[in-house]
Amino acid sequence: MKLQRRTFLRAAGVTLGLPLLDYFLPRARAGEKAAAVPRRMVCLCTPLGLHPENFFPEAAGKDYALSPYLELLKDYRDDFTVISGLSHAGMSSGFAHQASASFLTGAPGAGRPGFRNAVSLDQFAADHIGSQTRFPSLALSAEGAGLSWTRTGALVPAATSPSRVFARLFLEGRADEVRSQVRRLEDGRSILDDVRGEANRLRSDLGTDDRDKLDEYLTSVRELEQRLLKDEGWAKTPKPKVDAKPPTDIPNMADLIGRSKLLFDLTHLALQTDSTRLITIMLAGTTYVPPIQGVTLGHHDLSHHGKDPGKLEQLKTVELETMKTLRDLLAKLKQTQEDDSNLLDRTMVFLGSNLGDGSSHSVRNLPVLLAGGGFKHGQHLPFDPQNPPPLCNLYVSMLQRMGIETDKFGTSTGTLSGLETVGS
Repeated sequence: MKLQRRTFLRAAGVTLGLPLLDYFLPRARAGEKAAAVPRRMVCLCTPLGLHPENFFPEAAGKDYALSPYLELLKDYRDDFTVISGLSHAGMSSGFAHQASASFLTGAPGAGRPGFRNAVSLDQFAADHIGSQTRFPSLALSAEGAGLSWTRTGALVPAATSPSRVFARLFLEGRADEVRSQVRRLEDGRSILDDVRGEANRLRSDLGTDDRDKLDEYLTSVRELEQRLLKDEGWAKTPKPKVDAKPPTDIPNMADLIGRSKLLFDLTHLALQTDSTRLITIMLAGTTYVPPIQGVTLGHHDLSHHGKDPGKLEQLKTVELETMKTLRDLLAKLKQTQEDDSNLLDRTMVFLGSNLGDGSSHSVRNLPVLLAGGGFKHGQHLPFDPQNPPPLCNLYVSMLQRMGIETDKFGTSTGTLSGLETVGS
């Protein structure tokens, strides 16, 4: 059979376009590894950075004096590590704000013409462990754009309405809606069965290289089929019950603290009920004046302070409030027991930014804090900002702690030295 440039698979009235066989490269997918305990990851980005002098400690090691921002977290000093000096390769101050797109991917060149993103840290992890929970991952945002990107470099839409996310997580649909969803899933599975049979018949007419590529395509079909089967099971499984009342959305875009609190409350509930183990949150960084006492200028204006003392004082007020929301999240996770442990010990909470200094648009010396997750904490881990290991090295360490067998992510050169784990 002669294959045209574009071939379709047809069976039982179903038509599915077969990808160009020369397009795909063989993709090795690591098998899922069952962890002894559930491991979780929350990634937070503050897109306007954190003022370095108020965030980083001066001394290294365990005996450092707490900075003004870290002073708020003093009760959890042994539960977090602050890391200085890290940056992403290939970023420049001319595209500092656009670098938020690469915050969790590490892909160089964000903002430049022709830039194509890569898979984000959470979606890479979801590809390995996402099937263990009802929702493979949650992409949330306090202002619009999110942090999550698929392995083809497409942006995952981020949810901005806490009330709608709460409904997805915890409110049951009507019985007829559930039955309709199951029917759609069953139809999808039937389509895949038909297409897979047609593709297998096509295989005998292909050369060796294209057979390999077709096998790769069929593997993707089988993966989707397995996901549909799992989704069908979740559709028939009652959602978890929680005591919390549904949140009321805050329409005021300037209220960056209030909107963050709602998303953090949802994060705690989602992790507590094991609805997902992977969450990303883009925090707010708007031009509006936040409703915080003593603040009269927009957050973006304050972050570009030009060392003006008045702006720096107001910026400190805003960022202290942001750090308080992080403290409250850590407290909730620490206080929530799970078996003989607690949620914080089993959840990596990673706070960072695409900006090292908002005023100068520096993309070096990014503010990085890693809490919980079973690491040995209580230290300031410094690196030379002029010759740092890639931030992606931290991501490799985080993925390995999730039980995912990988030694490479983005621009990584290995794991992050000086960061050790405790227990299994």
